[in-house]
Amino acid sequence: MAGVISNRIEKAENALKKMGDVSGEMKLIRSPGRVNLIGEHTDYNDGFVLPAAIDREILLAAVPGESVRMRSIDMDSEINFPLTGIKKAGDWGDYARGVAFFLRKANVKPKGFTGALESTIPIGSGLSSSAALEVLVATAFEIFSGLTMEPLDIIKLCRRAENEFVGVNCGIMDQFAVRLGKEKSAVFLDCRTLAHEYIQMPEDVKIVVVDTNVRRSLASSKYNERRAECESAARKLVVKSLRDVSVDEFGNNADKLGEIERKRAKHVVYENSRVLDMKAALRAGDLETCRGLMKASHESLRDDYEVSCFELNIAVGIAEKLNGVYGARMTGAGFGGCTVNLVHEDSIEKFLEVMEREYEIRTGRKCSIYICMAVDGTSEVKNM
Repeated sequence: MAGVISNRIEKAENALKKMGDVSGEMKLIRSPGRVNLIGEHTDYNDGFVLPAAIDREILLAAVPGESVRMRSIDMDSEINFPLTGIKKAGDWGDYARGVAFFLRKANVKPKGFTGALESTIPIGSGLSSSAALEVLVATAFEIFSGLTMEPLDIIKLCRRAENEFVGVNCGIMDQFAVRLGKEKSAVFLDCRTLAHEYIQMPEDVKIVVVDTNVRRSLASSKYNERRAECESAARKLVVKSLRDVSVDEFGNNADKLGEIERKRAKHVVYENSRVLDMKAALRAGDLETCRGLMKASHESLRDDYEVSCFELNIAVGIAEKLNGVYGARMTGAGFGGCTVNLVHEDSIEKFLEVMEREYEIRTGRKCSIYICMAVDGTSEVKNM
C-alpha cells in the first residue's frame, strides 16, 4: 500500500514540476471519496445517513501561488482563476471557485496555490468526487493561507459552494463524510443537528463498490426535481421537512399527497427508519438484518424514488444471489453510478468472478469493481 501511495505522490510531483515556474515549499493533501451504506436522498430532507470515507481519493501536490492554478492529470485539463472577481465558468474548476468565492464572502482572503491533482475516484460514479475536490481545495487554502478552520466550518462552506455556486442542491452528507470520515468506521450522521457517531465496521466484511460505468451529471439530472417534490410533500404534511414524519404518521396522512409526492415521501420516511435499524444491526454484528435493510432500500429507490436504472438493478440482483454478500444496493444520487456491497472477505474472489462475467453478459457493459477500506477524512500527507 505504501508503494502505491508513493507512486501516486511521485506522479503528482512530476506533473507539478511540468507546470512551469513553481517554487516554494510543496504540500501534499489527500481527500477521499465516500460511499453511502444506507440513507439515500435523506440528507437534504434533514434525515439520517450512514456513509464512510473510502480509499479512493484525490491527491494534490501544490506550492504557493498568486492565483489558483490546478492541473488534473486524469482529465488532462487545467484551470486557473484569480482570487478576486471570481465567476462561474461551467467546468470542473467551479467546485474550487465556489470554495474561494464563499471564503472571500466570509471576509477571508485566501492565498493562491499551484498544484497537480492525481485521482483514483472515478468521475460521475456517485462516489463524491466533487465533495472530495471541494474539501481538498478548502484544506489547501487553510494550509497555504495559515488559517485555522473548524471542520464543520469547512463542511458547511463546501456544501454552500456546491449549492449556491455550482447549482446542485445536495445535502451535507458528502462533505461531512469526506472531511470527518474515520478509519474502519462508518459515520452515522443526523443531517439536521450534525450530531454524529462512528460505527465500527465488522473486521471480516469488506465494502465492495461496483461501478456500472453508466455516467450521469448531478446538475443536469433529476436530482433537484426530487428535492422539490420532497419539499412540496413536507409543506402538504405541514412539517419543516420529511425528517419530522414517522412511519405511522405517514400511513395516517399519505392521502394528503399526490401520487408522485406520496411515493417520494414514502421512500424518505421509511429510509430514515432503515438507517436507524442499520446502525443498531452493525453494532450488534447482525449482518442478516443489514442484508434485508439494504435490499429494502434499493427496492424503494428503484420503485418509489425512481432513481435507479437497468444496470444498477442488474448489479444488485447478481450480488444478492451470491453467498457471503450481506447487502447490496445502489449508492449515491442514482441515474447511474455505483452499487455498494457488504461482502465477507472469504467471498471476495467469487464475487469478483461472477459479477464481472454476469454483468457483462446481461448489460453488454464491463463494470469496474473496487474493494474499499473505510479511511480517515481529508488531511495533509506528512512523513512520506
